Amino acid sequence: MQIWTGLGNPGPKYALHRHNVGFMAMDVIAEMHGFGPVQKKFSGWAQEGRIGSAKVLLLKPATFMNESGRSVGEAIRFYKLGTGALTVFHDELDLAPFKVKVKQGGGTAGHNGLRSIDQHLGSDFRRVRIGIGHPGHKDRVTGHVLGNYTKAEQDDLVAMLGALSAEAEWLAKGEDARFMSDVALRLQDG
Repeated sequence: MQIWTGLGNPGPKYALHRHNVGFMAMDVIAEMHGFGPVQKKFSGWAQEGRIGSAKVLLLKPATFMNESGRSVGEAIRFYKLGTGALTVFHDELDLAPFKVKVKQGGGTAGHNGLRSIDQHLGSDFRRVRIGIGHPGHKDRVTGHVLGNYTKAEQDDLVAMLGALSAEAEWLAKGEDARFMSDVALRLQDG
């Protein structure tokens, strides 16, 4: 069993925020891979399914970003798993918009969702970093992160989420480099 968590904030007013791109990724993966119905559990919304031969639980914490670790911790403990089974999808300021990178462990870079998971479980989990770009000045970061994707960005957002979901089987197999390469190729061809 793997647990894939998308980070975001619950509620319609946050739905299109850049900070919610992790939630968006969970929704598209669930749709493309025919996951079961949404269940309210682990202080969030969970869906079970398969990606290739891997059994995966998709989890969207309903705790607000800064308490994400509580929800993720509940799921990890319930299934008696370690952080090696956890993959967290989140927005990343330090990556160009719509770039997707995977890394194991690391710091939180000021991301409150990652900080919360780190506090509950430690930092040794896989992250799928989804680029949202940096607005250029630190005073503009909050507005950028908590701002909606623009109309001009919608096509790129849909293409990136589709590529990420289409190549998810590589991620499920632990072939992170192949996943990143194939996502980049799909976006290049688009």
